[in-house]
Amino acid sequence: MIDKVLLVDDDAAVREALGQTLELADYAVQTAGSFVAAKDHITAGFRGVIVSDIRMPGRDGFHLLSYAQDVDPDLPVILLTGEGDIPMAVRAMGDGAFDFLEKPCAASDLLAVIARAMAARAQVLETRALKRQLDRGDPAARMLFGTSARAEALRERVRSVAPTGAEVLVTGPAGSGISKVAEVIHLMSPRAQGSFVKRAAAGLDVAELSRLCTETGQGSLFLDEVSALSQAAQYALVEEMEQPGGARLLAGSTADLAALVEKGSFSAELFYRLEGMQVRIPALAERPEDIPVIFRHYVMQAAEQAGIAPPAVSPDHLAALMAQDWPGNARSLMSAAMRFVLGMPEEVSQATELGLAEQMARVERTLLIAALGRHNGRAAEAAQALKLPRKTFYDKLARYGIKPEAYRR
Repeated sequence: MIDKVLLVDDDAAVREALGQTLELADYAVQTAGSFVAAKDHITAGFRGVIVSDIRMPGRDGFHLLSYAQDVDPDLPVILLTGEGDIPMAVRAMGDGAFDFLEKPCAASDLLAVIARAMAARAQVLETRALKRQLDRGDPAARMLFGTSARAEALRERVRSVAPTGAEVLVTGPAGSGISKVAEVIHLMSPRAQGSFVKRAAAGLDVAELSRLCTETGQGSLFLDEVSALSQAAQYALVEEMEQPGGARLLAGSTADLAALVEKGSFSAELFYRLEGMQVRIPALAERPEDIPVIFRHYVMQAAEQAGIAPPAVSPDHLAALMAQDWPGNARSLMSAAMRFVLGMPEEVSQATELGLAEQMARVERTLLIAALGRHNGRAAEAAQALKLPRKTFYDKLARYGIKPEAYRR
């Protein structure tokens, strides 16, 4: 989360007043009375911005600005100026300061500038994280987007199962990109030079299944919604899997196969062959912090397809996207990006017309679901992570109709 402010001012009363203002706005504030006290907090990975007075004994705000730029040229530094220091502030802007404010400044003015700086910093750090993924050079980094811990866990899981050669079951909610994950597994496997054959399982009979396995040869056969196979095709698939040197099976499902086994509508033998190597794709509701990353990628993709320059995505637009549930997951987000590029962002306009209370309720519901997802449906741990009393947490779950067991895996 990008929410830190390093506040540097030699006047203790000013530090205290500004620090309280920032804390009330939910920023994590680190204060320092001099450059020497502040410099150890200035790092290339600093997840926030710096607010510093210009006039300080010893090393002043200009020195701090120069030092910060040497550490990280993209780290926003906001300078505070006293009466008569405006020419100095203008010079500072020329030297690379993000902005300047004259003291004493109104809280609303300070918070507005900090919000802009935070948005710029978030985009810089997000871009760097994506570049680090791409620099790894593997298909998981190039094709599976997101900077959250859950997104990284998904990539690591794909990297671990891909080389094994075993059958893999890829699960996730509708629209989450099951076939894409299956393709990445194929590309990272020893069979990457072979064919990647993708088919919907629904309607496949035994003869067609046998033909597909032969056609795939030493490659990978991906069967989407494997639960739709007839019982005869399920048994035939188990037999095909037992043949040495055949195709590698990658199966996808949005259904709960274990529940289908209990009902007797899915082969237990096939299920147990598949569940040993399982990859679960988290829903967007479980990782809302990935929505801006994925949306920007789809915007770039849609703009390239349309042959136009990609439009800028504002922080308000991203906040409205994060306030939505996205039951269609990545597929719906891709469609929204295409409409955004073409000037038709209906979802965002609808979200902003809901009013602040409804938008905040949507954000709160998304954060509750994300916490449950991160903690495998364990409500007590999710409440602790959100720093909420258990009763308050359960009251909120009841208000939004959220059931913790739905997020256990």
